[in-house]
Amino acid sequence: MRILVVEDERILADAVAEWLRRESFAVDLVYDGDAALERLSLHAYDVVVLDRDLPGTHGDDVCRSILGSGAEPPRILMLTAAAGIRDRVGGLGLGADDYLTKPFAFAELSARVHALLRRARPAAPPVLQRSGIRVDPARRQVSRDGRPVALANKELAVLTELLRADGAVVSAEQLLEKAWDENIDPFTNVVRVTMMKLRRKLGDPPVVETVPGAGYRLP
Repeated sequence: MRILVVEDERILADAVAEWLRRESFAVDLVYDGDAALERLSLHAYDVVVLDRDLPGTHGDDVCRSILGSGAEPPRILMLTAAAGIRDRVGGLGLGADDYLTKPFAFAELSARVHALLRRARPAAPPVLQRSGIRVDPARRQVSRDGRPVALANKELAVLTELLRADGAVVSAEQLLEKAWDENIDPFTNVVRVTMMKLRRKLGDPPVVETVPGAGYRLP
């Protein structure tokens, strides 16, 4: 899953991004509303963590732009230092899906992000299962045929994308878009290397299929 964090308090922004990356999300980070609009025009995000009081384009206007940009906009978790009921109602009235006041616990932030992903279009179930593989993204628990499997962050992210595809082929380009951030080299072989490690950890018989010239799938 790919997340855009938009927050002008740089220390907080960097900490939020690092926390979410540890949760196996691909995270892009910007510090003002103008940069947020630029990133949103380039990438498809699943969730936007959006500070309401931004320099440049205000967070309210970024929210309006997201909701008016297409048929399936990302879910929006709005952040603000204003804790009053009127402020929360105002943020939700703009179309934000959830609202979190500062200061907040990072564990609550990630729980809310996972909840928003379960409400995505199409909705993601809390536990993903296919071909004997079971993944609970929120708890970072993976098993195959009841056997626990320990995966690194990117391996978990790739496996989650394959499960969410529900048997459809997922291209290497799609995996780069969803499991890595914008700093990844588009010509890298990181998907192939990650897939090799993932297959080794999932064990035999091999469960992830390679579709020549197309990508990968879970049957």
